[in-house]
Amino acid sequence: MPETGQSWRREFKAHPVEARQVREWVASRLEHPYAAQVAHELFASVLATGTEAIEMTLSTAGLRIRIAAAGSVELSVLHSHGPGFQIVSALSAQCGVNTDGHGLWALLSAKDKT
Repeated sequence: MPETGQSWRREFKAHPVEARQVREWVASRLEHPYAAQVAHELFASVLATGTEAIEMTLSTAGLRIRIAAAGSVELSVLHSHGPGFQIVSALSAQCGVNTDGHGLWALLSAKDKT
C-alpha cells in the first residue's frame, strides 16, 4: 500500500524576526511536538550564512515528517554542525546537509510523539 502525504513550501526573508513566522507556520501544519523547534533551528542555521531568503519545505509521508531549510549560500561547518544542528540531531530521527550544501533537513517520526 503506497504512503500518502502532503508537502508545503514557503519562502521567508532571511531576517531574525521571521523565525517566529517559521515556527507559527510549521505549528499550523504539523502536530509533532518537536516540529516547530526543529524548523526554527534549521532556519537559524541557514540564516547565519548571510543568504537573502530561506525556503522552508515541510513534507509528510505515512509516519514520517521531513523539514528542510535552504538558502543560496553554502553552509560552513559551523552552520551545518554547530550548536543548533546538535539540537536538531537530538530531536530528530535523522538529519543532514542538502546535497548542494546550501541547506539542512531533518526527519521526524510521527510515532515518536510524546
